[in-house]
Amino acid sequence: MEVPSFLRQLVKETEKMVTFFFKGGRRDSGSDDDYYENDPDACSPYLERPILAKDSAEGESKWGITYAMASMQGWRAQMEDSHTCMPEMSDALPDWSYFAVYDGHAGRTVAQYSSRHLLDFILDTGCVTVEEDVEQVKDGIREGFLAIDRHMHTLSRNESWDHSGSTAASVMISPRNFYFINCGDSRTFLCRDGHVVFYTEDHKPCNPREKERIQNAGGSVTLQRINGSLAVSRALGDFDFKEVEWRAQTEQLVSPEPEVYELERSPEDEFLVVACDGVWDAIGNEDLCAFVRNRLHVCDDLREICSQVIDLCLYKGSLDNMTIIIICFDGAPKVTQEALQQEAELEQLIEQKVAEIIHVIRSKDEEPDLLYVMKFLASEPIPGLPPGGGVSCKRDCIIAAYQKYAAAFRPLEPMDTGGSDDST
Repeated sequence: MEVPSFLRQLVKETEKMVTFFFKGGRRDSGSDDDYYENDPDACSPYLERPILAKDSAEGESKWGITYAMASMQGWRAQMEDSHTCMPEMSDALPDWSYFAVYDGHAGRTVAQYSSRHLLDFILDTGCVTVEEDVEQVKDGIREGFLAIDRHMHTLSRNESWDHSGSTAASVMISPRNFYFINCGDSRTFLCRDGHVVFYTEDHKPCNPREKERIQNAGGSVTLQRINGSLAVSRALGDFDFKEVEWRAQTEQLVSPEPEVYELERSPEDEFLVVACDGVWDAIGNEDLCAFVRNRLHVCDDLREICSQVIDLCLYKGSLDNMTIIIICFDGAPKVTQEALQQEAELEQLIEQKVAEIIHVIRSKDEEPDLLYVMKFLASEPIPGLPPGGGVSCKRDCIIAAYQKYAAAFRPLEPMDTGGSDDST
């Protein structure tokens, strides 16, 4: 059976839409997406087409939190993200939780090793206990990072590891506090009572404190990169930037020391987000907070909401691997009939607008073009779109309407009746 022409066009135009409409073309080589620059032997970090398959998971703890995660390779040639989800952190600390995202670069070895072992190194310090001395917990987290980095440095020399590094953004949750942990430019935030009340700061070479350390270690910051090469100033691994033997671990060009902040928990806590910079490249803290809250009012499948965030970031132009974890508390928004009704009305309005656009195009004897439809809708004021998402997050609805009405308006083609040849 031959594929209808409008479906073939749908495939082509969707690929064009990803590449050109929401992004305006591929980023140039000076983008922060490329952690390492000026490597003549390196292959292109991008694929010709994105890999859209997602890994996802969900779960809950005995003490009442629910969580979900989703990840996608996207446009990147390799999937270098890893993650850790421990709703019950250990047998000794069953009412503690730990969630983390590791964003690898120049390889995946450090990110994968860290996702499997970093929590063990933190717990092995003996600083995280049921009694919960806050400053002791924070010290244990820092020492765990430094200890695993020393261990991996030894392994990298003895076992010929790749030259990779990894950022780490995580949150440790105790019965009383949140511990926000960040090393690099992945990020986490807390939504409380509808607002972002805390978020971690990215570690970039151009930040004054980071730049001072880099220069003190004999390096420079060029094109917002360490020695014109590495686009992040704190990370696990990246041992080529940690070879000054007479300097302490935290005084190297790249530091493995995390920043750790504690925040007391509240009944008004709604949800936490932990995500790599492939997400933050496309959407900011407040917009993502608003989008997740909106989706929680119409969807009780947290894994599906994670997937929607990944899709939204892809269609907003992220070219990186993407991983997100959302952790919900009792105060998180719940599905309401009013919100479901508003969502249904929005999708009916979008379908109506798509039908009108295609009708106008057909009246000019032209073939409907999905890219044109998307551009037109993006320029139209459409009330009720999810905050932070815009028309991008209703892509599936738009494509479904496009398929329906492009087929309905498609002129009938002459059929081969199989009649006899007049010449016989």
